[in-house]
Amino acid sequence: MASIVDPDEELVRRVGQSDPAAIQAMVARKLPRMMALAQRMLGDPVEAEDVAQEAMLRAWKQAPRWRPGKAKFDTWLHRVGLNLCYDRLRRRREVPTETPPDRPDDGPAPDRGLLAAELGVRVDAALRRLPERQREAIVLCHYQELSNIEAADLMKISVEALESLLSRGRRALRQALADMAPNAERRGAEG
Repeated sequence: MASIVDPDEELVRRVGQSDPAAIQAMVARKLPRMMALAQRMLGDPVEAEDVAQEAMLRAWKQAPRWRPGKAKFDTWLHRVGLNLCYDRLRRRREVPTETPPDRPDDGPAPDRGLLAAELGVRVDAALRRLPERQREAIVLCHYQELSNIEAADLMKISVEALESLLSRGRRALRQALADMAPNAERRGAEG
């Protein structure tokens, strides 16, 4: 079996040696991706920040023991982030909340920002309603920009199974957001 080429190998080695510049570089390179992953999976910026920080802490602790060649460090880190998200999602099921948390409007201006924020909220809500494995596949491939091969490896499924999850997830998202399609209003009036 061929050894896996890992673009983070040297950085992880230096982090393992407690090189401050390498630690700073790893945080700069990986923390935003972990934040994005956790935000998409959890839909809560505070929880996402906690998950991302915990994933980075685990990466820092694991770096001295990391053995290159079996898997990419980034793949391992994504698995850690996903596991932390699933732990939080399981805890949520145990403690139901009556109302979802308010989301601030991060839009550029009130007129344009309102529509963008509404679209973002709708997409996030539709994404959260997907079954966990479909959501995981969509987040890894579309938001984390992993290849189908990388995402399938990370999820420990075949590429065909991943593509099936992506297809079903996309179909469910299209149905959930159908009323937002450009001609949806006119089609509704005609039908």
